[in-house]
Amino acid sequence: MNVTDYTYLINKPDAVNERHHASLEKVIEEFPYFQSARVLRLKHLYNQDSFKYNYALKVAAAFTTDRSVLFDFITSNSFVTVQNGYYEQKLAELLNINVIGSEVIDTSNPTASPANIDTLEQSILSSIKESNQPEESSEVKLEIGKPLDFSINEKHSFQEWLQLSRFKPIERTSSKNTISENEDKKKKLDIIDKFLEANPKIPPISKDAVQVPPEPIIEDKSYLMTETLARVYLEQKKYSRAIQAYEILILKYPEKSSFFADRISEINKIQQNNNS
Repeated sequence: MNVTDYTYLINKPDAVNERHHASLEKVIEEFPYFQSARVLRLKHLYNQDSFKYNYALKVAAAFTTDRSVLFDFITSNSFVTVQNGYYEQKLAELLNINVIGSEVIDTSNPTASPANIDTLEQSILSSIKESNQPEESSEVKLEIGKPLDFSINEKHSFQEWLQLSRFKPIERTSSKNTISENEDKKKKLDIIDKFLEANPKIPPISKDAVQVPPEPIIEDKSYLMTETLARVYLEQKKYSRAIQAYEILILKYPEKSSFFADRISEINKIQQNNNS
């Protein structure tokens, strides 16, 4: 990949394709801290709906000096917009499906006819065939491994997602910084020594004084709960927290209660399988 191609991709990240992806892999391998190359690779994985995207996002965050910039990018319109060429390719595939045979069924006449009987038989056979198909696993139904979509208002969810990242940005410290740190440490120790030399004393509390225990501060953070954060807990295998998240979402969005209840049911199945 030359400079011209790379500059073009920087200006049009939605143009990243499979050929560019291979070149970006080589660039990242040679220059691990090349942040723009990592986000371009993220864009390609997102377009492909790749299971590698979530892990690549964590790694990119580890190699990023300012994660807020990364967050702004992955929630921007230029990132979440599906590549036009990829969309057109999928649309062309759907339009070019070959139809082997077709039959026009006249539903105006309710009386049974050989054609209607054949259609009924085909319907029964199709139902039997579908029933014999293996049921989707709970992981598939819960979309575990699918790319996480963060919105611009979900910084909290993004921070929660990065909590389990094994990588941390490298802190580069120079000799000057080390000297200044030692000086600060010496000043703090001197303050502690002076405090001990003064031998301060805390007056005892009177026996008659009424001690009122402080009231516990209970902060309601349910407003921070989103579907993305619930999926984050699933990806982190925090199943109990995921169930709690969906229970909060049921209260927040009662119109989707059946959908969230189904998710809770699938999570319980995963927990039972893990415990068996």
